[in-house]
Amino acid sequence: MNKINWRNEIESRKLDLLQDTQNLLKIKSVLDEENGTKEAPFGTGVKEALDYMLRLGEKADFTVKNVDNIAGHIEMGEGEEVVGILCHVDVVPEGDGWSSDPFGAEIRDGKIFARGALDDKGPTMAAFYAMKTVTELGLPLSKRVRMIIGTDEESKWRCVDRYFEVEEMPSLGFAPDADFPIINAEKGIWDFAMIQEPANMNQKTAIVNVKSFISGRRTNMVPDFATAIVETANQEEVARLFNSYVKKHSLIGNATSTGNELLFEVKGVSAHAMEPNNGVNAGLRLANFLSSLELDEHANTYFSFINEYLIDDTRASKLGIAYSDEMTGELTLNAGRFNYSKESESSIGFSMRYPVTYKWEEQTTKLKAHLKSLDWRLVTNSHSTPHHVDSESFLIKTLQKVYEEETGERAELLSIGGGTYARSLTEGVAFGPLFPGSEDRAHQKDEYMVIEDLVKAAAIYAAAIYELAK
Repeated sequence: MNKINWRNEIESRKLDLLQDTQNLLKIKSVLDEENGTKEAPFGTGVKEALDYMLRLGEKADFTVKNVDNIAGHIEMGEGEEVVGILCHVDVVPEGDGWSSDPFGAEIRDGKIFARGALDDKGPTMAAFYAMKTVTELGLPLSKRVRMIIGTDEESKWRCVDRYFEVEEMPSLGFAPDADFPIINAEKGIWDFAMIQEPANMNQKTAIVNVKSFISGRRTNMVPDFATAIVETANQEEVARLFNSYVKKHSLIGNATSTGNELLFEVKGVSAHAMEPNNGVNAGLRLANFLSSLELDEHANTYFSFINEYLIDDTRASKLGIAYSDEMTGELTLNAGRFNYSKESESSIGFSMRYPVTYKWEEQTTKLKAHLKSLDWRLVTNSHSTPHHVDSESFLIKTLQKVYEEETGERAELLSIGGGTYARSLTEGVAFGPLFPGSEDRAHQKDEYMVIEDLVKAAAIYAAAIYELAK
């Protein structure tokens, strides 16, 4: 048969692709367990996004399945073997400072702006239209192609954990949730918290009494906002010191007097935890200021630790656990959640991304002992080991061939600090949608996907599906 022009096939479906993408992006699918139900365990918005994709699958005459209202799949083709396409429709919280409605899916300057446009709703729809194109062309396949849709990727991965308890594991596959060309190595991801016990209420009072300090929504995001409430008789002087600090560090911040208390607010810049240096950590900056004040012993322990071990060090050098290797680069550490209180436990939540060759158990034991000596307790919230697929595998060779044919560019193998569903498979890689040289706005304000790149990615995915499953 004649070689298929995948780009032309997707272009002919472009209007529908854009419309369906916008509709999906308009759904606020942020984790909301507090208001969860049996029908929508992670919140109504997340469930609505899952339902939307499954309805599209039904409309296209694919086989669809809902797994416990937290995951699902859309399948086409026949055969014993399954090629998996692992996607997710949940998104991180929108954050502040957007130029347009984060769930408006506004199109301007050739881009779609919305939370999830790049991570991962835009790519999910590109992959769906790739499947749709292959089946509409009536191409013969010897394997089933299954899009697996998760709804808790930005949190604890409970969706895919449950899915693979009851559904079969694809023999190979890809996740359209990172960068092109091909990511065959992903760092380990360790989500943990340091806990400080409540204060001894008999301790001496201080010139400045920190009543509360809060920053961050998720450990996998650099916090873009921080607040603190302090009591002090020297409000004018403390406010002056704060304003001087904000100016010195080129921050946006306010100090507001409310009776005998001062409310501090600091704005930062959000970014993905895999590279904290791309953002400005509002929590660290406000904590750095508070550490300079005359605090009581309990507060001083909390804020001095941040000042001594975390400020301007996203590689964990000051904690003594820095590491790098040739395959996956440097270990990174993001302090993503802060909560200080005298009456209850205080905490700092982290997301660590560590290299493939890092000895995690050995280094964890070392860190625990160090923190214990400083009167901190360490708690692991979740841990995902590193992932690597051999460069000579059928999957890698096939995707390299497809990418090079569709783009005319060399398909280099990459590694990342982010975690994708690809690591759920023994032989799975991350494959797009971000092209080399493109701006990565995932987890940041004004997240967008270039429409031209959405179409281009869909064409690559269609070619990949056909080559992997024919």
